Amino acid sequence: MQMAVNQIMKKYFGFTEFKPGQQEVVDSILSKRDTVAILPTGGGKSLCYQLPALMLPGVTLVISPLIALMKDQVESLDMQGISASYINSSLTAAQVRERLFQASREKYRLLYVAPERLQSEQFDNMMRELPLSFVAIDEAHCVSQWGHDFRPSFLGIGSWVSSLQQRPLLAAFTATATIRVREDIINGLGLQRPQVYINSFDRPNLLFSVEKTGDRSRFIKQYLQTHPGQAGIIYAATRKEVDSLHQELSAQGLSVSKYHAGLSNIDRNTAQEDFIYDRVQAIVATNAFGLGIDKSNARFVIHHNMPRHLEAYYQEAGRAGRDGEPADCILLYQPADIQVQKYLIEQSVLSPVRQEMEYAKLQCMIDYCHTSTCLRAYILDYFGETPITDNCATCSNCVEYELRDMTVEAQKVLSCVYRMRQQYGISLVAAVLGGSRQKRVLQLGFDRLSTYGIMSNWKSQQIVEFINLLVAEGYLSSSAGKYPVVMLTPAATPILRGKEKLMIRITPAPTTDTDNDVFEALRTLRYTIAQQEQVPPYVIFADNTLREMASYLPRDQEALLQITGVGEIKLKKYGQQFIEVIRQYITDDD
Repeated sequence: MQMAVNQIMKKYFGFTEFKPGQQEVVDSILSKRDTVAILPTGGGKSLCYQLPALMLPGVTLVISPLIALMKDQVESLDMQGISASYINSSLTAAQVRERLFQASREKYRLLYVAPERLQSEQFDNMMRELPLSFVAIDEAHCVSQWGHDFRPSFLGIGSWVSSLQQRPLLAAFTATATIRVREDIINGLGLQRPQVYINSFDRPNLLFSVEKTGDRSRFIKQYLQTHPGQAGIIYAATRKEVDSLHQELSAQGLSVSKYHAGLSNIDRNTAQEDFIYDRVQAIVATNAFGLGIDKSNARFVIHHNMPRHLEAYYQEAGRAGRDGEPADCILLYQPADIQVQKYLIEQSVLSPVRQEMEYAKLQCMIDYCHTSTCLRAYILDYFGETPITDNCATCSNCVEYELRDMTVEAQKVLSCVYRMRQQYGISLVAAVLGGSRQKRVLQLGFDRLSTYGIMSNWKSQQIVEFINLLVAEGYLSSSAGKYPVVMLTPAATPILRGKEKLMIRITPAPTTDTDNDVFEALRTLRYTIAQQEQVPPYVIFADNTLREMASYLPRDQEALLQITGVGEIKLKKYGQQFIEVIRQYITDDD
């Protein structure tokens, strides 16, 4: 069995080894066990159901909420010599019937559909004619109301499967899921004694950084100018900000497109394809963009604003470096982001319980922006994974940092919180420390406290940021809700009594390597082929495949077949063209 798996994986996908966590999931599915796989973005979830689909009888149904993913993956499978198709709202009724008819004759090994389709009686009747052996549910966290992207249509998947005359094998896939969400996936989809595999959430190739910059658009402009030829995504919180930032960057001559729900379908599709096909360097977008975009060579993801919670941030940031190559994940933070996210929570139609949960998640996101500890360790700890180290040497808090003694400043803040009876929020504490004459400070008599004005040499916002840091570091706690209150934690006592010092890390920004001439020549050839075949460039070969070619310089087809990502199908299609480019550099070097 394992030999057959390895042969098929090499022939169609060009891989000789699994990524961490993949083999266990594939083995579980091939053993006919219901399976839950939680693999981080870039961890190779699609291979975990595409590979078994080639080995199991009949048709594999892939349920996904993402039209873009369907189109992207079907194109990629076709390029690899695997028969696949999709059914979604972009097709006519006649096209749907024709594709279902062809699927019933087992013309396709994989068929992608949206969960909403299962609610149609006519579609349901046609689906029952298919020889289904395996159903894969992608983005399975959407089944949970406690997840970050709940879709009511997912709640019907379990009952639909149980209504089939012969129950197929089920497997659920997602990139991020807390313990509660994992339970909802199992119960909501009706999985039977599933094997659950949780791979490490760590993405070592991603370089995380938080930049507290006053001019975010200037930062982005300079980043794009200093990283030419590198593709990436720039996320903004609102449509208005997307429009404004896109206009400003375009006026600077930068190659960017934009994407948000306020644009027409034609404009959104054009922007998306321009990004996927490398016609533009970057895309400025709201969080409506990105799910299912299987672009492997995005070298950066920049967040123009702080997201509401870490689940969303990590999933969005994880769209960088899916090929395993180094990529930057930069969050541009400003204090006003907190108020924006609170306003969005207040305006939501969520129940009071859900709102409280959203406020708690927001506080964790705020803490991420202010912690001086390892950013990678903070993320892993949030998802329940114990970090191997608290110094990853790659995030902005761990590279070449210097320690600064902030004990006295911390004592001033902690003492002030104590003297204010631990009953007020960050803004009022900062106002007292700064010596503000605002009406509320005077009415409450806080101008008579010994801590009043003891940090008047600091700007008000600097005090607020420092209090946020103390919350993030665990010396203060912040209650959940619309009006959070800061309180001392047990960790504050040794600082107040002078028994411990508080040392804060000061760090520089991350850097990125440039690509060599051979790699750029191979990229140019890839782009030319992609234009001719009207497919995204990474569908031809991923960036890490081109880098390996540039490193090993294979001179013939036998050597090229040893490169990761080069399978027999693609070798026949493109191998000679890439060998000819490589030989030019071998000749030049000789």
